[in-house]
Amino acid sequence: MTASALSSDEPSAYTKRTLLREGLFQTFQDDAPAAIAGLHQRYVDLYKAESPVQEFLLFALAELSFLHAEASGDRAYYLMSAVYAYAFLFPENPSMVWEGPGFHGPFDPRTRVAADLYNRALAEGLAPKTPAAEESQAMDRRPQEVSLTGGRHTLPAGELELEVDPNGFRWAGYTLDHFVACANLEIRGLRNRYRQPGLGLPLAASLRADSATPGAVAPDVRIPPTLKIPATALVQIPEPRRAVADGRIRGVLSVYTSDVAETVKIGGREVPLEYEPTAALAFSLEGARVWDFETAGFLSGRFNFVRGQARDALTPGPESERPSDGLFLMTPYRPGKVPVVLVHGTASSPARWAELFNELEIDPRVGERFQFWLFMYNTGNPIAYSGALLREALQRAVDQLDPDGKDPALRRMVVIGHSQGGLLTKLTVVNSGSRFWDNVSTAQLDELELKPETRDLLRRSLFVQPVPYVRRVIFVATPQRGTPLAAIGLVGWMSRFIELPLNISGVAVDLLTVNKDRLALRSLDRLPRSIDNMSPFNPFVKTLAALPIADGVKAHSIIAVKGAGEPADGSDGVVPYWSAHIDGVESELVVRSGHSVQSNPRAIEEIRRILLEHAQQQ
Repeated sequence: MTASALSSDEPSAYTKRTLLREGLFQTFQDDAPAAIAGLHQRYVDLYKAESPVQEFLLFALAELSFLHAEASGDRAYYLMSAVYAYAFLFPENPSMVWEGPGFHGPFDPRTRVAADLYNRALAEGLAPKTPAAEESQAMDRRPQEVSLTGGRHTLPAGELELEVDPNGFRWAGYTLDHFVACANLEIRGLRNRYRQPGLGLPLAASLRADSATPGAVAPDVRIPPTLKIPATALVQIPEPRRAVADGRIRGVLSVYTSDVAETVKIGGREVPLEYEPTAALAFSLEGARVWDFETAGFLSGRFNFVRGQARDALTPGPESERPSDGLFLMTPYRPGKVPVVLVHGTASSPARWAELFNELEIDPRVGERFQFWLFMYNTGNPIAYSGALLREALQRAVDQLDPDGKDPALRRMVVIGHSQGGLLTKLTVVNSGSRFWDNVSTAQLDELELKPETRDLLRRSLFVQPVPYVRRVIFVATPQRGTPLAAIGLVGWMSRFIELPLNISGVAVDLLTVNKDRLALRSLDRLPRSIDNMSPFNPFVKTLAALPIADGVKAHSIIAVKGAGEPADGSDGVVPYWSAHIDGVESELVVRSGHSVQSNPRAIEEIRRILLEHAQQQ
């Protein structure tokens, strides 16, 4: 009852019945094009006679054309299948629809099969048209791209003139390019594959900076240029049944993105568009340079991901050459949506949030209320310095996106930090006064002999004030009181190989030479790296642990513990429970997991619960 051309190499029971009724069942076995041509002529005769029985024929023609295209490789039959399926789904004259037995209402299986035939037939029909193009992609092992261009296509029963609507090809200042059919992608690395069912060819689109185009908007610098965008291509055919009968078919090809349009109006009714967000996300991460950053960004504070080379994170330069401040947006800024800022941990990257993003972004309760931002930083740098970069990036983003202060959602941020990222997260919601500085020097900052840029950097890093826009934080496997691993001699020895940015190295020269007699830590012979900061005996982490969270900010803890023993005695292999636990949080959830708990289903569901709670509170 459920088999069709999409799931087997035979037509559905509905189409077999039509073939038998028309006396063409054996003909299709022996000569598929002849049987399809015979059914098409039968359709034309019935259409001219204004008979509604044409319903059966259109569905059968869509399925049989698809089957023959699969067997022969003839792309013209794929496009013909899409045309037949569209005509079946969207009759221009409702009175021509047979309302007797077999009427294809919303519960008729043929309705969904026809939509899927349309989607899959477009994917194959718009694929590269020459063997050389197909061979080139196969040799490069690249996913199959589709050609979204206009032109004339010769069909088995007529001609398709395809016109392209250019409006949907611009996104966040970029041009959408290199479209890959998601149906041809096998997904790995993500637990679930999500698909928004509907009509259209689901695609993963690449981004191309094309600011030279007249009237083009400059690309959004906070959108990762390697991101793949969930999109769909839709070919709409005016008066499709008349066009099929006449053999002169005109189609308008439009491109939509999932953040802009979820439905389109066809024939007076809203039709959902089909998207595959998981496929686009997985394609973004496949072979991406972000994985290289995890080690490089830990060992070198000068490695800049945007430029792919070692550079000082704060080196000034022309506006077009300035490196990113580390804050990225997964979609263009949308007023009214609360930012959820994800901060990764040590020797890690934003890619480690993929599982969480895949689960939450598809949830309309979350997607309609929140927008996801990612913060990327060199994880070997001193934590106070990285915390300053995070605070300043958030402030800069608000100033850029909402200079007039009209969007209250921007001022209800949720920051979620994993591991070291949780310590940076806490640095957005505490007021330190001079406590961090008092760990460094016995003198006031203004009393030391320092270069102006050194004094400014120390003030920004060690005199912390809460970010007024952060209203909720979630700590995930966070070493609030440090981790014993950081105190191990081998780990401490390894931290000496972490290269600091040039501006921090300048701080070391000023503090450790000119002002050495005024340091509070007499044994300090070099500036600490993040590993040093996370030792349970380090003054920085002890001071941060003692600082209360600012009034008006709600905090939550998700703590990972391996095994089945008592949580209080447990650890996730990196952070023990006694370090991750803090008093005064709104909620604490213990998840039986290793340290990478941010991708654990229970942790993700807890974050979903917290976000929905945040959405309900004004």
